[in-house]
Amino acid sequence: MSTNEGAARRAWSWKRWSTVGFAVLCGLAYLVAGLRGGDRTFAFVGLGLMSTIAVLLLVLARTSETVAGLLDRRDERINRIDGDATTFAGMTLIAAVLAGFVIEVARGQDGQPFAALGATAGVAYVVALVVLRIRR
Repeated sequence: MSTNEGAARRAWSWKRWSTVGFAVLCGLAYLVAGLRGGDRTFAFVGLGLMSTIAVLLLVLARTSETVAGLLDRRDERINRIDGDATTFAGMTLIAAVLAGFVIEVARGQDGQPFAALGATAGVAYVVALVVLRIRR
């Protein structure tokens, strides 16, 4: 194994474990939130679900080119597909937030939860636009 192959393998391993670790960390956050809020079912189901997802990612990365590519981030084609999927998901979520806002206002409510989510998305978009423009 050349030095470059060893470095690539270590980088893949670090990225793979960071994604898996984040899933487990989310599960632990669900556990703490559920226990703190008095909902033991949510606490343990959330931890179990996120831990299962972490294990599935590790197992699927051995057999699925797509999962392996999403974890190691070296494949430009898969990164582009991931970017397009993220854009689609974000636009769908923004449409749902806007629809929720309009429906809530039409029902005579203030729409505040949806307005806050929409404002968060709008600020995040502008910040990302500025940062990415400066970087490129």
